[in-house]
Amino acid sequence: MKALIILGSIIGFVIGAASGLSAGCPGSTVLWRACVAALVAGLLTRWWTRVWLGGLQDSLAQRRHPQKPSTPDAKAAKV
Repeated sequence: MKALIILGSIIGFVIGAASGLSAGCPGSTVLWRACVAALVAGLLTRWWTRVWLGGLQDSLAQRRHPQKPSTPDAKAAKV
């Protein structure tokens, strides 16, 4: 998970720096925007990774322990 957060932060930094440079901002502003973009991208990557891993664990658990589908006809026959 740590590697994905670092990758997300690097991508955010590059996007922030590129947008600052394309806007023609001074170097200190470019660095500031790139750092903020890296922080936001790292936090979003952390959240997305947790959601993704949670879904992966749920799907693996369902594959290990499949539940029998309950049909409405079987319930109606018992009544």
